[in-house]
Amino acid sequence: MIRTTKILLACWLALATLFSPAMAGEKAPLVLAAASMQESLNAVADAWARKGRARPVLSFAASSALARQIEAGARADLFISADEDWMNAVQSQGLIRADTRKSFLSNRLVLIAPAGSRSKTAIVKGFPLARMLGDNRLAMADPDAVPAGKYGKAALESLGVWDAVEPKLARAENVRAALALVERRAAPLGIVYATDARASKKVKVIGVFPPASHPPITYPVAVLKSASSPDAEGFRSFLLSRQGRAIFATYGFTPAAR
Repeated sequence: MIRTTKILLACWLALATLFSPAMAGEKAPLVLAAASMQESLNAVADAWARKGRARPVLSFAASSALARQIEAGARADLFISADEDWMNAVQSQGLIRADTRKSFLSNRLVLIAPAGSRSKTAIVKGFPLARMLGDNRLAMADPDAVPAGKYGKAALESLGVWDAVEPKLARAENVRAALALVERRAAPLGIVYATDARASKKVKVIGVFPPASHPPITYPVAVLKSASSPDAEGFRSFLLSRQGRAIFATYGFTPAAR
């Protein structure tokens, strides 16, 4: 009797494994996401996988680069941008399911220095950023295209210091590349999101940009028209769920204004 029970249990476990979505070859969602979401989105994907679903495949880059990939015909299931402009660009070409678009996260913009730096400043109108840099460079994402760089440029313009700082820029391909320049001390100062600074032990925040100095930082998500994973909408809903938002909050993100 005990042997029969063990055999039945082994058969049940084998069948459960066979028909598990993650093991049965179910197509996992492919998510194209802003570079600033690396740690947080991986944590959300892990939580989703613990529910017995196929773990999403995550691809991170600057929102501008991802939008251009989508426009060029790259097939994916979800797009998460770090600003509204690049989502607008994709939507204007009819490449997303408009009814699935939702702005769900926000962030802060900060000035960082290497962890051992003694630099500090109050970020106010006319603050001496160019003088702080001296002959060195300010690391920031490309202000002509990448959301973090665009927000940073807007902030520096509104504070009246852009013209003095622009010649000193070290333009990075995305916000994590800007962070890396400061981590390696290739640049003494950088502008990144608060969540990026929080993710690194090699930098410290020396100032927070006033929210009114730049457009609101928002992260919209949408299902793409090219989506083929049966879990695309389910994972989008999980991102927006109480559990999903709670995970993002642990990494420093805040809810987008409704």
